[in-house]
Amino acid sequence: MGKIILTGDRPTGKLHVGHYVGSLRRRVELQNSGEFDKIYIMIADAQALTDNADNPEKVRQNILEVALDYLSCGLDPEKSTIFIQSQIPELCELSFYYMNLVTVSRLQRNPTVKSEIQMRNFEASIPVGFFTYPISQAADITAFKATTVPVGEDQMPMIEQTQEIVHKFNTVYGEALVQPKIMLPENDSCRRLPGIDGKAKMSKSLGNCIYLSEEPDEIKKKVMSMYTDPDHIKITDPGKIEGNTVFTYLDAFCQPEHFERYLPDYANLDELKAHYQRGGLGDVKVKKFLNNVLQETLEPIRNRRKELEKDIPAIYEMLKKGSEEAEKVAAQTLADVKAAMKINYFDDLDLIRSQAERYGK
Repeated sequence: MGKIILTGDRPTGKLHVGHYVGSLRRRVELQNSGEFDKIYIMIADAQALTDNADNPEKVRQNILEVALDYLSCGLDPEKSTIFIQSQIPELCELSFYYMNLVTVSRLQRNPTVKSEIQMRNFEASIPVGFFTYPISQAADITAFKATTVPVGEDQMPMIEQTQEIVHKFNTVYGEALVQPKIMLPENDSCRRLPGIDGKAKMSKSLGNCIYLSEEPDEIKKKVMSMYTDPDHIKITDPGKIEGNTVFTYLDAFCQPEHFERYLPDYANLDELKAHYQRGGLGDVKVKKFLNNVLQETLEPIRNRRKELEKDIPAIYEMLKKGSEEAEKVAAQTLADVKAAMKINYFDDLDLIRSQAERYGK
């Protein structure tokens, strides 16, 4: 069997630089590497509705935002199948069957679910759909027989739960599902890019994001307001790199050629860090350098997006085509699952024949 990737995002808003370094940039590299036979990229609108059920219009509008950001970053519908989760009804049926293989206590122990519940203040009243979304995610992954799932570090417990479901299903019913493997970002700084305020998680609700489609003046404004080392008051003060958001972003975005163009006094990022740590380098200079790096990175993405926005019907047509292709694949997996579970009554000619013989006596 071939090498297959399944990945995606919830459409709860425009994508930001955390999405870019955590997944999007790597997806484009994997797409263009030629190493994978199929790449499926899902806009997880059904999953987004688990905690936005009272605001479906938000999800509806943001499907287009996510699709535009995908294409702007270089995802190619000729190489990757981009589809909308809710348009694949087989995923719901798979989720229903997998629910019988997972206990409530196991879902409660999932660290990602626990933290997400706490973040959304769902402790007192958890929507069932939200509580069971690790099972839904398992359906998404297995429906396309994904061998590889690129995720951020915070999603590792979710993939581990998928692996448990696959193992349990194959043990009970026979080898019908493919066991997926986790692919983490190669750069540690990309695994969980902090918000510009230094908070551990970049979040739209916290207002600490830099969006991929943001205009240059807004990017600069956000960079210049970034959290650094609070003890680095004077330029002569030694500065700390650890927990310094500006240097975390430089770790994620900076390339050697950026120094040649914007900061030729330094050969590389290690030299810049060393100078900052021993004192004599101000935050403003480092922030200006980061701003140049981000502007160079995001300008082509922003420009491509503006071109794509000129033909919105074409974006929806692309999503429709991708969803139709994805549904055919998911339908075949569902057929395999139902055969393994022996609930494919009308396709099982041996069953019909044996029953006919039994009752024909």
